Amino acid sequence: MNNKNQLCDVVIIGAGPSGAIAASILVNQGYKVVVIERETFPRFSIGESLLPHSMQFIEQAGLLDVLTQHADELGFQFKNGAAFYRSGVHCHFDFEDKFSSGPGTTYQVKRALFDKLLADETANKGADIRYQHTVKNVCIDPHKVTVSVDCEAGEYQLEAKFILDASGFGRVLPKLLDLELPSTLSSRQAVFTHVKDKISDPNFDRNKILITVHPQIEDVWYWLIPFADGTASIGVVARPECYTEEALEVQLMRYIHQDDNLSRLLANAEVIQPCRKIGGYSADVKALHGERFALLGNAGEFLDPVFSSGVTIAMRSAAMAANLVDRELQGQTINWAEEYEQALRQGVEVFKYFVMSWYDASLQDVIFFQGEKSDAKAMISSILAGYAWDLDNPFVKNTKKGIRFLANYTKSEA
Repeated sequence: MNNKNQLCDVVIIGAGPSGAIAASILVNQGYKVVVIERETFPRFSIGESLLPHSMQFIEQAGLLDVLTQHADELGFQFKNGAAFYRSGVHCHFDFEDKFSSGPGTTYQVKRALFDKLLADETANKGADIRYQHTVKNVCIDPHKVTVSVDCEAGEYQLEAKFILDASGFGRVLPKLLDLELPSTLSSRQAVFTHVKDKISDPNFDRNKILITVHPQIEDVWYWLIPFADGTASIGVVARPECYTEEALEVQLMRYIHQDDNLSRLLANAEVIQPCRKIGGYSADVKALHGERFALLGNAGEFLDPVFSSGVTIAMRSAAMAANLVDRELQGQTINWAEEYEQALRQGVEVFKYFVMSWYDASLQDVIFFQGEKSDAKAMISSILAGYAWDLDNPFVKNTKKGIRFLANYTKSEA
């Protein structure tokens, strides 16, 4: 396509939320940014229930105004918390009643429209987003990064000073640079779809994601994410052996009907999208950074969908990395291990312990405990709202000790 290398300051792989956040921050700083996206937008993606902490990074990137201006017309649902249900017991967390400072509300979004909105605004700011272009190879030396890209018109090369991988589940750099590691979390699969939910229960709170525990199998759970236009995302997460070879919609509906509350709420629901299945999503890497590169969000590590942490981790990593790239390109010496990897993993480890404690049911017992625990509830609410990096929160500073203490307390009070 072009025998001469095209020059830019930063190449970003992927135009999803983390790519858009990083690109917008860097463009705002005056850098020439090229974003390589293998698909066209809009395209379907999971991760529809945002956490309030993510709003800070959307604002930092200069993308908050376009989000708030278009939220209603795109059917994005105002979100102020999370509701839980298990075998007749309801509970909820109000994210405005939390320990940490910062936004307490956000949105439940249709990711195809949300991602396109952020990407379009990022392009309007000056980022060069190239759709249906695929990164084939990356060569990194002490002075530059050379990226081989394939597109319909042929192959070309980009030369940059830094590269950020925001490719999500594609994990482009981990594969090309041999960075992949298996996750320490158990393998699980999600089956999900969108429905016209037709929920008539006046007590159902559309401003919250509803997380439901299977009535017999404590490590199987469901999400129900309402949107503002009367549709919703519904999914079930289970171990691979819990699924059969039957059609995905048959399996999903069977699981829904096994829970009394969901089967009642969704009695008249109409499936409006083909059911999908995703598995093997949990992953880890040997390092989140190296010479002239860094991994963002799911390209580095993805935990589990249960607490909707994926997009928040992705956006936080994007903002952190973009600001460090800015400093490095200005000539500062950056300690990426300390200022990026260790700092990011601190909150990731909090979420990881929440995920593991959810599946062994100890965190479930804490969440569904009906006794008086207002201070602890506000601290847990902060983490559920995404503030897993707030070291003033005792449940962030010592997550394992805090959850174990509350789990033992709930058992003693039972």
